[in-house]
Parts: sequence; structure tokens; C-alpha cells
Amino acid sequence: MCYKVFREVGLFEAFKIPVQEFLNYFHAVESGYREKPYHNRMHAADVLHGVYYLTSQPIPGFTNIETDSPDHKTMDSSSCTSMHRPSFAAEVSYGVMGANYPALELMALYAAAAMHDYDHPGRTNAFLVATYAPQAVLYNDRSVLENHHAAAAWNLFLSRPEYNFLCHLDTAEFKRFRFLVIECILATDLKRHFEIVAEFNAKVNDDPGIDWLSEADRLLAMEMSIKLADINGPCKRHDIHVQWTHRIAEEFYEQGDEEAELGLPVSPYMDRKNPQLAKLQESFITHLVAPLCNAYGEGGLLPGVWEDDSESSEDNASSDDTETDNLKRTDGDASTTGDNNNAPSAAPGGNRPSANRKVRCLQTIHLRENYEYWCEVHKREQEEEEAKKAALMSKEKKAEEEKQGGGEAEMETIEEEGASHRHFPPKDEDC
Repeated sequence: MCYKVFREVGLFEAFKIPVQEFLNYFHAVESGYREKPYHNRMHAADVLHGVYYLTSQPIPGFTNIETDSPDHKTMDSSSCTSMHRPSFAAEVSYGVMGANYPALELMALYAAAAMHDYDHPGRTNAFLVATYAPQAVLYNDRSVLENHHAAAAWNLFLSRPEYNFLCHLDTAEFKRFRFLVIECILATDLKRHFEIVAEFNAKVNDDPGIDWLSEADRLLAMEMSIKLADINGPCKRHDIHVQWTHRIAEEFYEQGDEEAELGLPVSPYMDRKNPQLAKLQESFITHLVAPLCNAYGEGGLLPGVWEDDSESSEDNASSDDTETDNLKRTDGDASTTGDNNNAPSAAPGGNRPSANRKVRCLQTIHLRENYEYWCEVHKREQEEEEAKKAALMSKEKKAEEEKQGGGEAEMETIEEEGASHRHFPPKDEDC
């Protein structure tokens, strides 16, 4: 995956990357991912594909910086990739985000995605802190896993000369590359989630929005991209999303099992004896994924198609084309949220030429569908739980009534027996 992405974008040519050293290092990185249900090499490949998709696919209304303009040449890398070439550029009214990044920054983003969960133990930061794990002690309980992933991946890179695929970078380029990779990996700590999203929202809402000539603004966009790619499960087609959901649930249950063995309180959603999968996903989408996706869409960074473009191509589309069919769904209008504020809108942002045109985006369509699915499952589970409670209460009430009824019957029997043994005064004729 990493080789294909670097080759497609043209990074091998841009930085004279030696292929063998590149393969040596990223094979070693892949081998360093443990065999965990969720945080494994497949997840790393998925996140890498996610950032590649976000930076390479056409974005409705996105404005690309003119590559021959004086301002563009002030960007800190003169290396050119396929994204910066006119042949790669999308048609008018669309743009490609990757073309607004210097090649060095693109390479850092892709490398960070591949490295971001290196040597993940399948446990949360909270667990490592609670158990005084060596990583938690080393990093003073702050972004424990993220610091470990970055440090371990860089230690691996520096451990052998045959891993040095960056041999043609000068000192300044190498330092900046390392800085960007570390920053992107640290941004995946969900404890910083709201801080980063709030900063991005403030930037987008502040005229003129994202300044693509600013290193700080581009880094913020990179952080948002890797964050969205990292928690993009609910943005996938439903069957794929469910597979990833069961993977993270199993990893959570394994942690819950260990917490129970250690005598620690079992963390929420990690008790396999009390699965709350639907509630977990509903909460995850509501509080983390949807706000992130909304912010990304409001910033004008989500790939998609203008609604009128997708409608005009309907006659030419194959009826069995799943992706096209999804784009045409009327209930998946990515620019309309209806009464449900939990689903992202991807409304035109500051980078888009028209705030009146509607955008269709596969990610927001899937996110809405998955959210509604889990809400329905959660609602059904609640109803079943309430029905069970009601049935139990009814059973207990009936048992209590029977107990009380049995007691009254017993008293009546005793009274009757007592009456039959009473000695009444004899009648006159008996005297």
C-alpha cells in the first residue's frame, strides 16, 4: 500500500527515494504491528488509504493554488509530485487538496499514516496509565500510545542504515519531515480531539479561512486529515463498517477481561458479559466522528460531487455500479441534515464558489446510514430491556400476590379448623 501510494503520487522521483531502502523500512514497520483484532497492519493500511483518498480525490469547489504563481513558489519545497501537474488537476469547479501541499508535507502525511499505530499493544492510554505500564511512566501519562508509536517508529528507522530511504533529504528537510510526522501521529490522540476540531472550526469560520501558504494552516489540515482517516469506520459502507466495529469491540473485551483479572474496574463498553455495541457506536458517531466530519465538510475539504453533476451523469452510469448508486441516493444528500444534527452535512465551505449548490459525498451518506442503523438497534435493545424489566416486575408482583393470597387462605383454613373444635354451651334439651 505504501509503495503504491508513493509511486502514484510521484514521491520516489521527487525525493530520489531508493526503492530497496524504502521497502526495507516499511516492511519492518508492517512487521512491527502486533496481531490484534483492530490495531493491526490492516488498520495502518486503511488509515494510509484514507489520507491518500482525502488528498487525491476531487473536492467540489476546492481552490487550488496556481503552481506557476509567485506565492506558490514561496512554499517550502520545490519538489513536484503528480498532484501538482496540470494533467492531474480536476476539471473546473473541482480541486485536489494534495496539490496545495508541498511534496515534503505529502510524504510526511503518508508516512505518518503508515507509522501512526506502530507496536500498538491493543490497550488504551487509560489502561496503560492505570497499570503503570513502562510507556506511561516514560511519557508521564500524556499521549502515551501516540508518543510510543512515533518514538518506536523513528527508533526503528534509525536502527539500520538499510532503512534510510530519506538519504537524499538535506538536514533542514529531514528535520521538518520528522517534525511533521511526529505532529501528525500525536494528533491522533483522542484526548486532543476537541481541541484540534475547535481550532480548525475557528480557522474555517475566520475570514478568509485556511491559508494554504501558511505552514501552520497546512499542518492543521494535515492533522484533521489523519484524524478523519483514523476514525473513518462509520464513514464506510455498512458491511465493512460492521466488520471493523466487531474488531474494535473484541479488542475492548480483551482489555475488559484483563481489567477484571487485575481487579480493576472494567471500562465502559469493555465488559463482554454486558455488550453495548449499538450504544457505543451511537455515542462514538455523535460525539467524535460526526463533529469531525462536519468540520471537515464545512472547511470544504471532503471529496464528492456536485449534485447536479451526479444527476447529469445518471444516464451514462451503470445500474450495478454501487458507488454511483450510493451517490444518487436521495436520502444521502450530504448538504442536508434534516432534523438530525448528528449526521454530517458537508455544506459548502469557504473554499467553495457557491453556497447554494448541493454536494454529495459517499462518506457522509455512509455515516448517516450507519448512525441511523445503530440508533435503531439501540432503540430496539432499550425496548427489549424495558420489556424484560416489565416482565420481571410483573412476575415478582404476581409472586407477591400469590404469596399474600396463600397467606390469607392459610389463615382462613386455620380459622375454620379452630371453629370446628370449639365447645359451645349445651342446649337445654341436652341437660
